[in-house]
Parts: sequence; C-alpha cells; structure tokens
Amino acid sequence: MKKLSLSRLHAVACATLVVLSCAAAPARAQSATTPSPAEPPAFREVIDETGRSVRIPQPVRRIVSLAPSLTETIYALGLQDRLVGDTEYCDYPPDAKKKTKVGGGIDPSLEVIASLHPDLVLVTKSFNRLETMQSLDRLGISSYATDPHTVADIISSVKTLAVVLGVPEVGVSVAEEMQHRLDDLQQRIGSLPPKRVLFVVWTQPLISTGKDTFLADALRHAGAVSIIDSSQGWPQVNLEEVARLQPDFLVFAESHSGDASREMAKLATLPGWKIVRAVRNRRYAVISDAVNRPAPRIVSAIEDLARQLHPKAFAEKSDNTKKESETVNPAFHLMPFTVFSPGHALLHAHLSSSGGSACGR
Repeated sequence: MKKLSLSRLHAVACATLVVLSCAAAPARAQSATTPSPAEPPAFREVIDETGRSVRIPQPVRRIVSLAPSLTETIYALGLQDRLVGDTEYCDYPPDAKKKTKVGGGIDPSLEVIASLHPDLVLVTKSFNRLETMQSLDRLGISSYATDPHTVADIISSVKTLAVVLGVPEVGVSVAEEMQHRLDDLQQRIGSLPPKRVLFVVWTQPLISTGKDTFLADALRHAGAVSIIDSSQGWPQVNLEEVARLQPDFLVFAESHSGDASREMAKLATLPGWKIVRAVRNRRYAVISDAVNRPAPRIVSAIEDLARQLHPKAFAEKSDNTKKESETVNPAFHLMPFTVFSPGHALLHAHLSSSGGSACGR
C-alpha cells in the first residue's frame, strides 16, 4: 500500500511539472517577442547652416564656443552652465570672461578643446576656418556651424541653434522678442527716408561693410543705407570715393571706453577727411559693438542707431507717452525714451586675400 502511494505521488508530481512547463512556454515566447522600450538615440543627425551633415551626441551637456556671437547666444538661451570653453574674444556677458579660453577664433588650440571633452563645438563661417572644423572632425569632435547674412537670418539661427541644443521653447521666445522689437521700431521709422551713412569698421586703412552682410542689413533696419555698394564683405574704401558720395553720418561701433571718440577726433586732423561734410560738421553716430555680432543683442544696437539717426521719431513718441501718463496720474513722470547700449570689446579687423573680414563675431 505504501509503495502504491509513493508511485502515485511521483506520477502526480511529474504531471504537475509538465503542465507548468507547458503553461510557461507561451509566456516565455511572448516575453521574447515583446520589444523593450526604445532607448533614446546616442546621436542626432542634423544639417548645419553651411550644409554640413553633423552627428551630435545627445543630450548636449558640454559646449565649446569659437565665436563671441555664439557665446552671447548661449547665454541668451540660458545655457551658460553647459559652456565649458570659449575664445579670448568672448567678453560678453562679463561672466564669459571666466570660461576656459581655447585661444582665438582663427587659431584655437585643438589640444585645449579636446581636453574639455565637449559634446559639441559651435563655430560660425564668417569668423572660423574650415580647417578648424576638419581638424575637429578628425579628432572625433562634432562641430556645428552658423552662417547668418541678414538680421532675419540671425533670428532664425537663434531658433535653430536652440533646437540643436535641446531648448526649442527658449529659442522661440528669444526670437519672438527680437522680432517684436524690430516690428515696433519699423512702426516708428519705417516711413522716414533712410540716412546715407558710412559705417567705419577700421580707419587706417579705411574699411567699411559690403551690401550683402548682416551688418548692412542691420543698418537698413535702423533707417540707414550704406553708401558703399560693394559685393565684398569688408571692402577697403577710397577716401576720394567717400568725399564724392558725401554720407549724412559716419557710424562707429564703440569698443573700449572713449576709443570711438578718439578716432572721430583724429579723423578731422587727417589729410583729406575735412572735405567730408559729415566730418566737418561732426555728424557721427556711435553705437555698441553688438552690431558687429550676429547675436540677439544686435537688436539693441539697431534701436540705438535708429534713435541717433531719427531722434524726432522717438522724441514724438516719448512726448505723447509722457502726456498720456500725466493725464492718468499727474504725479508720475516717465523717463525719456532710452535704449540701453553698453560699450563692448574692440572690433578686430583681420585682412585676408579675399578682401578681409571683421572679427570679434
């Protein structure tokens, strides 16, 4: 009887194991065919503004900037904590001076850049060399290039860069604010005839800006037009041609405190310049060197120049605003309309065989 019971128990146990195995098999098969949740890609493929295909690590946590304009844009997007290095020309905002310096934009130290282990190096075509990007590629370091030629391009570039860096909403906000201020400016001065100006990039030799640069477009947004009709980016200008064209104003970008004032005073003493009426009559406009940098701050420089070239348009608006305010609350007085425009670093002109380019961008 005992033997029979043990035999039956053994048979029951075997049967139970078979049933359990058969039940588990479909579950194992189902588990093997069910895909696991997809992991985010380690890289993202994008096309930069020069048409290059770039593989960018995701997310972008460490950035090196090789142009002052790009450094300013990073700060405007609130990504300064990701900026691990920039150039010796990157001086705005002041905190940018504290970042690890990788050299100049033309000749950065690849060794220093590599030591910072960047996920992405930002460059701009007008300031950095193609050889730099090629060297970074050989080191396995991704680089993304911008190439704005108009103010609208600058706004678009800010939005695109924000997407590349993973903060698209911030980019849209910054771009909309820039466009709103430009639209408001056009409401003030859009119907006024433009002032004919000579934008002085460098005095000796005399260098100005060509008609197809973002700087020339910035002048147009400020209610001005350059007298220099050159297809070169940064042409060397003949003084006799300036005297023949007789600009209404000479426009300077301020650098270190007082530099522009000294340059203007010097012009009046140089041979030939006295025949330029704007020099004799001291018709100068001095604005922040933010106008030289394709970054969000360029809008402040445009507003500043417009105010100097078309003061009546702003005075009328200020007077109307003041009267409306005093009607509502006589005890409250608005300050006159002003545009904050701090002085910034020196514009460095580097001449090249192609006719030169303005640096510090």
